[in-house]
Amino acid sequence: MTALLAAVLVAAAAGLVLPPGPTTPRPPGAEAASTSRRHRLRLPVLARRGRAAADQVAVLEVCDLLAADLSAGRPPGAALASAAERWPPLDPVVEALRLGADVPEAFRRLAHERPGAADLRWVAGAWQVAQDSGHGLSAALERTSAGLRARRRTRRLVDSELASARATARLVACLPVAVLLMGSGTGSDPWAFLLGTPVGWACLGAGLALLALGLWWIERLADAAAATL
Repeated sequence: MTALLAAVLVAAAAGLVLPPGPTTPRPPGAEAASTSRRHRLRLPVLARRGRAAADQVAVLEVCDLLAADLSAGRPPGAALASAAERWPPLDPVVEALRLGADVPEAFRRLAHERPGAADLRWVAGAWQVAQDSGHGLSAALERTSAGLRARRRTRRLVDSELASARATARLVACLPVAVLLMGSGTGSDPWAFLLGTPVGWACLGAGLALLALGLWWIERLADAAAATL
């Protein structure tokens, strides 16, 4: 019985420590317009990060496409409509331009609604400057696209560093389980104390709680660092 409980606890600890399996992110615009907070809460953390990364790539592609179309002489409305065909979440921005509403504000609203599309704030700024000053929008978007590429390179570097930090945290979290297994192999019986006495159960519960809290805190710190980019 003790061995069975120990196996169950080791499996539970492994579930806390090991990252979720890879999830293929859905392409930009593949989800229906009704995806909301209820859907986001059902997605695992890794899937949400994958969708945010896909949105970041889509924003850069949209910026490049707008700059190229405007440089070729296409009007802003046609350029935006073409970009919305590549990335359907831009439809509210196209509608704002068609109705004569505030296009930069529509960009900012979309950037606020989709965490992965936060770079649209820079596109909104470029559009606002060109709209207020009368300078070429295509040149402003080209400079914005170059800036987004530089930010993307920085983001990839930071993500690689954060991946190392997350892996180190999971490795450290495995050490208590490894020590218990080593203790069992040397003739002592730490599982009997942990699973057979009230004090042991209290220690086990506190240890698992602290383990989960530490991993959650590391993820929070890593997500906060990534969100500043």
